[in-house]
Amino acid sequence: MVFKFLARTWLALFVLAPVFVSADSILDGVELKDGIAFFHELKYPPDFPHFDYVNPDAPKGGKLVLATQSNFNTLAPLQEGGTFPPSVYGTLGDTLLVRAGDEVSAFYGRLADRIGVTDDQMALVFRIHEDARWNDGVPITSQDVFYTFDVRKELVQASLYYAFIASIEILDDRHVVFHLSSPLSIFNIILIQFTPIMPAHYWREHDPMVSTMEIPVTSGPYRFKDIKVGRYVEYERDPDYWGRDIPANRGRYNFETIRFEVYRDATVTREAFRKGLIDIWTEQDVRYWDSAYDTPAFRKGWIKKIRRQYGIEIGVRRGIALNNRLEKFSDRRVRQALTLAMDFEWQNRTLHHGHHKRAHSLWPDTPLSATGLPSEDELGLLEPFRDQLPAELFERPFRFSELATEEELRDSMVSARLLLEQAGWKIVGSKLTNARGEIFEMRFLTDNAADSRILLPYFKQLEQLGINSSLRLAESSQYINRLRNFDYDAVMRNQDILMPPIHELKTTYHSEAALEPLTRNVAGVSHPVVDHLVTKAGLVTTMEEIIATCRALDRVLLWQYYLIPLYAVDLRRTVHWDKFGVPDFEPAYWPAFPDGWWYDAGKASSIVIND
Repeated sequence: MVFKFLARTWLALFVLAPVFVSADSILDGVELKDGIAFFHELKYPPDFPHFDYVNPDAPKGGKLVLATQSNFNTLAPLQEGGTFPPSVYGTLGDTLLVRAGDEVSAFYGRLADRIGVTDDQMALVFRIHEDARWNDGVPITSQDVFYTFDVRKELVQASLYYAFIASIEILDDRHVVFHLSSPLSIFNIILIQFTPIMPAHYWREHDPMVSTMEIPVTSGPYRFKDIKVGRYVEYERDPDYWGRDIPANRGRYNFETIRFEVYRDATVTREAFRKGLIDIWTEQDVRYWDSAYDTPAFRKGWIKKIRRQYGIEIGVRRGIALNNRLEKFSDRRVRQALTLAMDFEWQNRTLHHGHHKRAHSLWPDTPLSATGLPSEDELGLLEPFRDQLPAELFERPFRFSELATEEELRDSMVSARLLLEQAGWKIVGSKLTNARGEIFEMRFLTDNAADSRILLPYFKQLEQLGINSSLRLAESSQYINRLRNFDYDAVMRNQDILMPPIHELKTTYHSEAALEPLTRNVAGVSHPVVDHLVTKAGLVTTMEEIIATCRALDRVLLWQYYLIPLYAVDLRRTVHWDKFGVPDFEPAYWPAFPDGWWYDAGKASSIVIND
């Protein structure tokens, strides 16, 4: 989920000019702290020794071998069309901040040892750690921070995501100020946290947008050791890394060597794992999770199957977004009927070995999920709009039909047909037709061939309702072009979102985003109550307000049936050879994986590969 997030947000931003001012003009009125939190107090005190979810005494050494399907071809970090080699998060480049894994919205210093916010929330001050160095020994300064954000303006103009930075001031070598175009939000900090700082003294002499295989100057706990395009990249732990003992890093980055082997096909990757050629593999396909690792090594206990937390990613893993811009979907009863025709339970049993969980919420398994009847806080948000909302929203909890038998499926289909009739659609011959003689057809769009396994059984249910359905499997450029032109009836879609989802709500559900091409509002959701709640969510300041607003929004979206959520974002499925030590505590939001693991020579010695 992190790499998808970077792909949609690592865009360049604005034209910056360095400004040098007196440090006193800003610093006198700002309290510098070791971290920043939204909606709650920081868990960790000033100068805390390490995060609770790592082992500060983890031994250093050993080798970790991972797989990548990335066909990397450049060491220029900003080359358009180029692919930089993969790495474990944080190993190759220091960021100003790091997100805490056991707090919902807290960030602590890494390259910046202190951070401050002005009272009006319109400026951020970062103080660079006095010991920070590039791996060539040159100090890391505010100039490097300025350069990093300035150079990105060449990637693409008028970025939606980085427009929050109006200008940057360099106070001195250690202090830099981000002046904001709007009050600070968690989304701003997330973007900054995901941006590795670049060495200005190196990249001003080597264009970061021009392809090269020359190993660059970096910071971070690892450095390049060996690389072969199309084959592998190997990193070695830097014994002189300046930040190995700072609180954000202590207990992490324990392997002496980390190597990524290139396997372009997942089937080949699984075979390489079973042969012991790679150490850890996170399985995305539940069909293989179910039985592909039932090997002699697994039965001997040498291979482990685990489920991992990754709670910053929430929402719907896969679902169907109806194009609500089209007249035929304008009636809620039509959308509800299409939802009733989806037999998720049969698909899960038959196609997914029962491993998926139905998403009965747009952010299931979180405190933000609407459960039971609306709370008093939710009613305070919803009551003014009662006449614009379905009565059921106030009368009973929302839950999709859970069909256990053929009889229940038939009842659901009968209910769907009645809803379609009430909405003015009737069977004429064998086709669902409206009063104008128009036949109800649905064109589904996807860029993933695996979606056919979900959609083809659904098409049979739709056929029983008299609906003609077709699937368009489009390659990347065609897919994007059809999305841009809203040329579809329905789209198979991921609807995952970062926790807390506050500042992605507007581009995902607001009416303004419904009219703009290539936003996350593929379903074209446009409703005044949704708009009000999305706007309200952008103004909240406490967790209590977040919970009430998101639950209210969840109810409105679900009862309007704009989307057909299928399975939820769930615990990650990972297999690994049992030769590693693992921290005792795994945090809910962002575990230190695998950078908090370590090599256990005793465990490794008991494994005989291909025995």
